[in-house]
Amino acid sequence: MKTRLSMLLAMMAATLPALAQNVPLALADAIAGSVTQASSSPAFNALESQSLAALRHALKGSATTLKRDQLAKATQSANQADTAWLKASGYDFQSKVNQQAGMELLSAFSTLPDSVLQANRDTVAAINRDATQTTRHQALADAEGISFLYFLSGAMGPRLGKAFLAAYDKGELSKAAALIKASEVSTGAAKKHFNYPRPFLVEGNTVHLVPDDVIIQDKKPYTADGGSFPSGHTNTGYTDALLMAQMLPERFDALVIRGARYGYSRIVLGVHYPLDVMGSRMVAERNVAHYLNDGKYRALFNEARDQLRTALEKECGMPLAECAKSTGKDDPYRDPAMNTFYRFTMTYDLPQQKGEKQQIQVPEGAEVLLETALPHISAAQRRALMVKTAIPAGYPPSGTTAEQQFWQRLNLPAAYSMAQKIH
Repeated sequence: MKTRLSMLLAMMAATLPALAQNVPLALADAIAGSVTQASSSPAFNALESQSLAALRHALKGSATTLKRDQLAKATQSANQADTAWLKASGYDFQSKVNQQAGMELLSAFSTLPDSVLQANRDTVAAINRDATQTTRHQALADAEGISFLYFLSGAMGPRLGKAFLAAYDKGELSKAAALIKASEVSTGAAKKHFNYPRPFLVEGNTVHLVPDDVIIQDKKPYTADGGSFPSGHTNTGYTDALLMAQMLPERFDALVIRGARYGYSRIVLGVHYPLDVMGSRMVAERNVAHYLNDGKYRALFNEARDQLRTALEKECGMPLAECAKSTGKDDPYRDPAMNTFYRFTMTYDLPQQKGEKQQIQVPEGAEVLLETALPHISAAQRRALMVKTAIPAGYPPSGTTAEQQFWQRLNLPAAYSMAQKIH
């Protein structure tokens, strides 16, 4: 008998053949649920259980039990992340400059029409309301794992994911762990600037705050403070996933999609809107491209990448390319359905704005995001792929500038997938 997901996918294949088409919310919900411990793969579920256990252990630290007051101060250990190496480099991440660039990139949010903001509210209400228990559990784990990299393991497949968890906790990836987390540009200034209330704080909202039966397990409803737009957690998820995808191009598409799935968790919990998540995707993509085009950063990145790849190959006990290969049903982040899910998260089916649509323009250096994944094609070809696979213009929160339009429309997994078919 066909599963609900397979039936929905068959329906979509018949009715939504084009990249430009929207993806039904019910289909997106079903696909999101397929990469939780409700998946059909015992091997994937075991990896997710191992990741969760490692996260809870890290959160607990040296304490005998894990308590709620430990969450706020939890961070990667000195063994996990070589912050001394990074500090000794003297690299200036130019946080304030990049924060300002992010606010400018998202400035169109302030002029969105009421129809879009209402759809934004309706969508978070629907996703939060209809989420399954396992999807809520995943969202709680994603939320409290923000200071660590454990969440990335599921997108690596069971073999490489298991090796990653082992190497991470042994401190064998310490340079990558330090650099990736330091590359997250805070959204704090933007939250204050846009000053938009979270969904569960809006008068008359129907948001269900999810009780914690996963991390602390005290049934206290998960909540969040500060402004809603853009999402800090999503910025973290996308930044970490994009940088790991550059270090492990063998898992490029799956890792980028994991960033989108991490953002989806924020909507499941009712603490962020789709626009918050989409805005953070745009900013994270811009920031990662900016850093990778900086020669001094790139030198640090290369050193961290080489350490990571050497350690993972050792843990795998086989060539990294072999360890990273898809394992079929045990590798749900490589299921073609996940590309459909990613397409959904680019717009969350919010209303496309009317009016003149600009032709997409690729900002200088943006093609660096595909460089390690597609090393055998030229920069010009990578730019052309970005244009060819971009979603239609006019979806919020894109604005009128070329950069605003590009970063909203950029579909990295689609560009990667198309390149695989061509070459």
